[in-house]
Formats: sequence, structure tokens, C-alpha cells
Amino acid sequence: MLSEFDCQPLSGIRALTLAFNVPGPVAAARLRELGATVVKVEPPGGDPLARVSPAWYEALARDQKVLRLNLKEPDERAQLDHLLEESDLLITATRSSALDRLSLGWSQIHARFHRLSHVAIVGHLPPNEDKAGHDATYQAELGLIAPPHLPRTLLADLAGAERVVSAAVTLLFERERSRVGGYARVSLVEAASIFADPLRYGVTTQGGPLGGALPGYNIYRTLDGWVVVAALESHFWEKLQHEVRLCEPTQEELGHVFLARRSLDWEKWARARDLPLVAVPEALSESSRDVLEEVHWCGPGQGQPSDA
Repeated sequence: MLSEFDCQPLSGIRALTLAFNVPGPVAAARLRELGATVVKVEPPGGDPLARVSPAWYEALARDQKVLRLNLKEPDERAQLDHLLEESDLLITATRSSALDRLSLGWSQIHARFHRLSHVAIVGHLPPNEDKAGHDATYQAELGLIAPPHLPRTLLADLAGAERVVSAAVTLLFERERSRVGGYARVSLVEAASIFADPLRYGVTTQGGPLGGALPGYNIYRTLDGWVVVAALESHFWEKLQHEVRLCEPTQEELGHVFLARRSLDWEKWARARDLPLVAVPEALSESSRDVLEEVHWCGPGQGQPSDA
């Protein structure tokens, strides 16, 4: 990850994270990227992400100090208390009832560490804060899953991570005014809900404006895969029509045109003409290739892309 800042605005800030899996580590990596010093405390068994994706785990934990502590052991809990004492920010991703049992609930730590701010990652807000869930169930609640396929990215987790960073920076800024730490709760399902708005408002529903209704904003088969076209503005749409030599083409007509070349060839063609078109990096199956072999290409002239 690369920072968009020339400087490190969080230099001097010390963050302590007890959060594992995805949202916490992504947020901690972002804070580290912004200049904060990050210490991560994992349970004795480590972070499950290290087993699921060792490479991603290593990338997120880069330049952080990682400790494994059993917080039920007095000596190791004392180590955690020392870290809390010297930290500016705490990130957790544990149910509030479990934090209370560990004496890590907000009221408990605020009574001891007045300048420490706390961002708690939860799945749902009260009264459903103890409802079990993970990214897939949060996306399913919001209508963002199309069965039988699981989502291709962890949208709720990643959206939540960015919310954690925003909440952390806000709390740290407020502490400069009040001189005491603050508390924020980040719900993963709430963080993801904004990404369901295009669907909720009918923009990306099937047949919606950006859900297949516009030929210039669509996905098309090619000779060896797929391309996505996003000629949404009028100047892009007009230029695309000119380049493929068609006037107000239908989706079917454009689909016939794009079947004539390979995906990367189309991408190169579009780049040379400043058109918003990219190849989808996924090959078609062999059976699909066989179907495409039978396609008869249109003749010279109308419907043929210009190569000039």
C-alpha cells in the first residue's frame, strides 16, 4: 500500500491493536502507513489470517511489533496493561461482553487510562451487538450476494477498516481539544451499507442504469474472455460509436463487434483512443471457447472497429 501523503501525519502516535482476522489488521496497516507506531497483540494461537493467507498476513503486519499474550495469565496481562499505559489508541474486534470479562470494556479502561482512545470493531450495533456474523453474512443481509456465488472481495471487512481509521483520527483530533481519550464503535454491517446504496436506489439493479440497461456501460464477451466498457459520458459514448462505426448501437450489436478480438487487444485499442474499456483478467472455459469458434464475424465496413 502507498500513502497519498508526502509526510506521515500520525508520526508519534502509538496504536495498540488486539484485533485479528481482516478489519483490524487492515486498519492497523493503514495507521502504520500514516506514520503511527503499531503494536499488535495476538492470542496464543495467533491470528487466523496467518493460516488462511500467510502472504497477506505478513504484508499487513509489516513494520509492526507482534506479540502473543495469554490475557488470562497475570504476568502476560500485566504486559498488556503496560502497553495500554503508553498507547494513544486501542483497537479491538471482540464482542463487548467478552471485553468486559477481560476488564477491557470502555468504562473499565477509560477509568485507568484517561488519554487512551478506543475504537471497537463490531458486527452489528446494539441491540444486536452479540449477533454472530462475518463478512459474507453482512453482505448477504444487505443484498450484495448473488447466489450461488460468494463475494469476490471482503467488502464489509475492508469498508469497516477504513471506518476504523476515520474513527481513530477523529478521536485523536478530539483528544487534542479535550485532553482525554474517546470511544467509537464501528459496525461492519453499517460500514458496508453505503455500498448497497446503488442497489437500494435502483442504480445497479438488473436492468438499471448501471446494471445493464446502457450498451455503453456494460460487459461483453471477446474472442478469449471479457471486457468492461464504461462509456457513460456523452463524449465517450459518441467516440465509441465513431470508432466501431455504428450509430446508437444496441447491446447485441456491440456484443457482436467485441467478439472479433481478444480482450487485451481491445484494451490496447481503447487506450490508444482514450476510451474507458478494460479487459477482465479471467479466461473463458474451453467450452466457451468452442462456442466462440463458431461465431461468424461481420464483414468489412459497418460494425468493424477502426484501426487507424
